[in-house]
Amino acid sequence: MIERLLSAHPFGPDVREALSALLRQSTGGVVEPLEDDAPDHGVWAGWIADQVGRPWAETSFLWAESYFFRKLLAATGFFAPGPWRGVDPFAPMKRAELHNAATDETLKALDELPHLSAADRDAAVVQAAVWGNQADLAFQLSTDASGATSGLVAGSPEEFWSLFGEPGAVHLVADNSAGELAADLVLVDRLLTTGRADHVVLHVKPNPYYVSDATPSDVLEVLNHLTGTSGEAGDIGRRVQESLRAGEIAVRSHPFFCAPGDFSEMPDDLRADFASAAVTIFKGDLNYRRLVGDRHWPATRPFDEAVSYFPGPLAALRVLKSEVVVGLSAGTVSSLDEGEEPWRTKGSHALIQTSGQRSSPR
Repeated sequence: MIERLLSAHPFGPDVREALSALLRQSTGGVVEPLEDDAPDHGVWAGWIADQVGRPWAETSFLWAESYFFRKLLAATGFFAPGPWRGVDPFAPMKRAELHNAATDETLKALDELPHLSAADRDAAVVQAAVWGNQADLAFQLSTDASGATSGLVAGSPEEFWSLFGEPGAVHLVADNSAGELAADLVLVDRLLTTGRADHVVLHVKPNPYYVSDATPSDVLEVLNHLTGTSGEAGDIGRRVQESLRAGEIAVRSHPFFCAPGDFSEMPDDLRADFASAAVTIFKGDLNYRRLVGDRHWPATRPFDEAVSYFPGPLAALRVLKSEVVVGLSAGTVSSLDEGEEPWRTKGSHALIQTSGQRSSPR
């Protein structure tokens, strides 16, 4: 990943050395405190206080990943005065994915939506949102993400739509930018045009994170790409644009979305935000890991039990790219384990899981 960044940008010797130092530190050194004065320095100081001085290899994988990306931003000069301040180091990779042939083909396929029945259109939009999660640049950098998709290991589009009753506020916690975010906006448009939501809150990361994760600037770039496209994709983009202007869609970027912890540890203001939602939709593998807890749970652990702390109905849409999974039947696990494919990590399987029970107030 660092090699890709050094190839993509004309960073000077100071940034190149800072990135090399981060690589050495994270692969064989100990956790060191942040040395910048970025706006999020104080909150990160609290998140890392009990880890400073420990070998990186002894920290949890989720914690190490998150802190690595925060340190990487500082190393590239994202927070410091100078030419790289505020520059997303992953922007070239995101932009290439947004403008590649696969994304163009996906957007062109949206022209079929107006010809489908309402039920088939509902199913197609959810399937697109699920499988759009394959467009994960960090995953592609670390494994072979190619190969045919093998289908859902849990859930269905019908289960997803069964969560929605009277119109209310729907929150969507986005994952990747580019093609996946485009599919998310298609889902947002469907929620509003069918009256299942009277308001949508789109949650994105406040800073670049995990290579391809969506930020507010990515929302604008993807939306501009959609509105510049002909056919149904362009129509959807223009409707989303007008919904943003009318206040029917809001974009938020809470600092906790870059935190090195599970959603069970979310702060009270974010919990209250989710508690106000009729339904909250979590996209992607990282959000799933944080939602159920990034641990070696038995795959048959009930999903409702894993998310019992959450203050409202929710749905998780995710392509499997890590070992963490819950809520599967024993028969499904046995069948998948008998195969030769590493079904938990290859990116060839996906799931739709829902929980409709509200938890008790803390």
